[in-house]
Amino acid sequence: MTINERRHHPRISALNLISYNCIDETEQIVAQGMGRTLNVSEGGILLETHTPIDPKNTIALAIGLEDDLIDIKGKVVFSISGKDEKFEAGIEFLEMPESTFDILKKFIKAFSEQ
Repeated sequence: MTINERRHHPRISALNLISYNCIDETEQIVAQGMGRTLNVSEGGILLETHTPIDPKNTIALAIGLEDDLIDIKGKVVFSISGKDEKFEAGIEFLEMPESTFDILKKFIKAFSEQ
């Protein structure tokens, strides 16, 4: 039996600290916190947090990738209960500067070669 893969980009397992701000439709910050990536791709991340993230909000992420810190905005595709009283949110990246995308691709390539 085959499974249809809906993902456009392969995921790599990666644990990276993230600072995030949840932004509502009026562009106001309504929540902020820390979390970590569970996996990363060129199109998005799986984010683990201590509190649930409202899928109605946009999320501004600051991700530490090795020696680089990148800022990316994304939309919350889903938010579910995770393991050990934590929560998981699937984040799809929105448009980002080419320089940020280059750092992200370099990081993904390095981890996928390990």
